[in-house]
Amino acid sequence: METSIAINNLSLSFGNLEVLKDLNLDVGKGEFLVLLGSSGCGKSTLLNCIAGLLDVTGGQIFIGGRNVTWEEPSQRGIGMVFQSYALYPQMTVGGNLSFGLKNAGLPKAEIEERVNRAAKILQIEPLLKRKPAALSGGQRQRAAIGRALVRDADVFLFDEPLSNLDAKLRADLRVEIKQLHQKLHNTMIYVTHDQIEAMTLADRIAIMRGGRILQLASPNEIYNRPASKYVAEFIGSPTMNFFEGSLEEIGGSYAFKTGDTVFPLDGYTFQNGPPASGDAWFGIRPEHMVSGAETANAPVRLDGKVELVEPLGSDTLARITVGERTLWVRLDGQADISHGDAIQVGFDPARANIFDKATENRN
Repeated sequence: METSIAINNLSLSFGNLEVLKDLNLDVGKGEFLVLLGSSGCGKSTLLNCIAGLLDVTGGQIFIGGRNVTWEEPSQRGIGMVFQSYALYPQMTVGGNLSFGLKNAGLPKAEIEERVNRAAKILQIEPLLKRKPAALSGGQRQRAAIGRALVRDADVFLFDEPLSNLDAKLRADLRVEIKQLHQKLHNTMIYVTHDQIEAMTLADRIAIMRGGRILQLASPNEIYNRPASKYVAEFIGSPTMNFFEGSLEEIGGSYAFKTGDTVFPLDGYTFQNGPPASGDAWFGIRPEHMVSGAETANAPVRLDGKVELVEPLGSDTLARITVGERTLWVRLDGQADISHGDAIQVGFDPARANIFDKATENRN
């Protein structure tokens, strides 16, 4: 794949505080990359470095094969959409969209063509003569996206653009942003702390923590084969269930032992071939557990008690206790269970993820 953005050994410090640490990242031309992580992980800082809004301490940034490390934001050929709409309140939507183009000295006919094209793509043509105060939150964010779109840039940067919207508007605009990418095929980098946005929008997700990228892969790869226990815990709601114990090899076969319970690992695929025995974490997602009659064919079965039920309509979440452990199980939306019920759950260890106790990396 042709590279659109290349980041080589990028570092950024504020005094003695290292915010980005020797970071490397290649973004393919036309790719939708999401930077995902908790607050303070460095994702917005990285985006601001790409945009030229922050001066880096070390390393280089290339956009379209050109070294832009020390170029001004206006020279980088990017369009940026911020968390706040940052629209000029005294101007109409059309005025906001055309303002930057007028300052750049573009001909009036070209400005009008670009504004109308962006308005048509974003379905805000009827709003061009309105001022921001007369718009809903979703309409304002569309206008903010339109202002970036008229730049006709090869690269678009989004810094948590939907975080100020309510849940329904977020879902609607998430669909529109995905459709926008499918129409334009521009390179897009999108920062969010919302894993649903990341999973639904991205071609690839970069999970960040402490100024580093822990895993860079497709949404499916990250969800099903997380590189570390941190990534496994961060992705998925409710989080992955974990058992603490040890990985044991007996006669060429592997098993996981937790307390007096043994999980056979026939069918489990180890990341780098057969590992050494030792302390480990065993993780299984709530939706990979079954209950009721389905447990009859499960290689592992556990008896528990229902502690909490969360009916969500499409499915039901149950928090259960098994001995001293608390587990989450995702059940059918019409599951007939209540607090205090006895329940048997089961799962296939082949669908699990095992992490080394010392490094917390996937085995």
